[in-house]
Amino acid sequence: MVTVSTVKTNKELESFIRFPEELYKNHPLWVPPLRMDERNTLKKTAPAFRHCDAEYFLAHKDGKIVGRVAAIINHVANTDWKEKVVRFGWIDFIDDYEVSAALIKAVVDWGKERGMEYIKGPLGFSDMDKEGLLVEGFDKLPSITCIYNYPYYVDHIEKLGFSKDIDWTQDIMDVPVTLSDKMMRFEEIIKERYGYTVMYPKRNSEYRKRGQEIFDVMNRAFSVLYEYSRLNDEQIRDYVNQYLPFVSRDLVCIILDKNDRIVAFAVTIPSLSKAFKKANGKLFPFGFIHILRALKKNDLLEALMIGVDPEHQGKGLNAIIFNHIRKGAQKFGLKKMVMNPRLETNKKVRAIFDEFNPELYMRRRCYKANLSTVEQTISTSSSQM
Repeated sequence: MVTVSTVKTNKELESFIRFPEELYKNHPLWVPPLRMDERNTLKKTAPAFRHCDAEYFLAHKDGKIVGRVAAIINHVANTDWKEKVVRFGWIDFIDDYEVSAALIKAVVDWGKERGMEYIKGPLGFSDMDKEGLLVEGFDKLPSITCIYNYPYYVDHIEKLGFSKDIDWTQDIMDVPVTLSDKMMRFEEIIKERYGYTVMYPKRNSEYRKRGQEIFDVMNRAFSVLYEYSRLNDEQIRDYVNQYLPFVSRDLVCIILDKNDRIVAFAVTIPSLSKAFKKANGKLFPFGFIHILRALKKNDLLEALMIGVDPEHQGKGLNAIIFNHIRKGAQKFGLKKMVMNPRLETNKKVRAIFDEFNPELYMRRRCYKANLSTVEQTISTSSSQM
């Protein structure tokens, strides 16, 4: 028999965080997140809880933890998108339909009690969290910012009454040694026409000083994208302090207009997936050493975020971004680049890289269902078991 309990104590939260480590133990491709980052994200004092409600559930069978899931209501997203949605995220379970059904039912019940009508996922508190169930590319090593899951997850979720809402795809491509003369001329033309320059600070601390401005651009640029939730000021401060001090100036591109305002940005890093596997969820005592080595010696680049202020879209800024990142990648010996997950419907962004012959690397899916539909599906299935 499967039972589901609510996470109430720090010890139970630690069990929630560590369950995937047992589920994917010795798996060659699953990349464990840093436990420290998971604690900071999931603790109920985190900045996201200024506009989110959440509950965490653990499934038990035969005295063992066999699954987990987070139920999340993002009130800002629901208001902006005019919907009543409960999200499910951080979902992991053994290959047992009774377990996955019990976990999803816990989310459904929790959402209905709070007046929700639909369920979507996997989604987090914001777009900075991992999202989308892996449906293609199970033989690939994922980025540290992306979900990896067993193929059977897909069968379970669809059997529970969910259907596709939207897909994100990740492409991989060679970092070009040179760009076409046409593209190089185009970059110079738009710099001259609009007065754009690339910010290249002497110290990374200058990124931190302008971090709020960078994320303000992201909030504006991403506002029309699927289920995007605006980051609050406290969330922004956390992300600025967490990430910007450690990026390489050669692999980050911040573009300024003639008035010294940030109008576009791109953040890329050498792939840390193999380093995170070696760290096995722990930064200390030796995990950070693996990460530092990966930052210095690598052949794979990962694009984490790219954003252009809506007022400056369509002016060719992506050409400046790509050329800057390309030169930085060559400096560090990075041969290939994995793009950040992009919505399949975002045709403009996808077209930018078509001339570089990108290949599909991974595909992830967000599922959606009516709460009553899922409830009825689970009830019918349970009566037949």
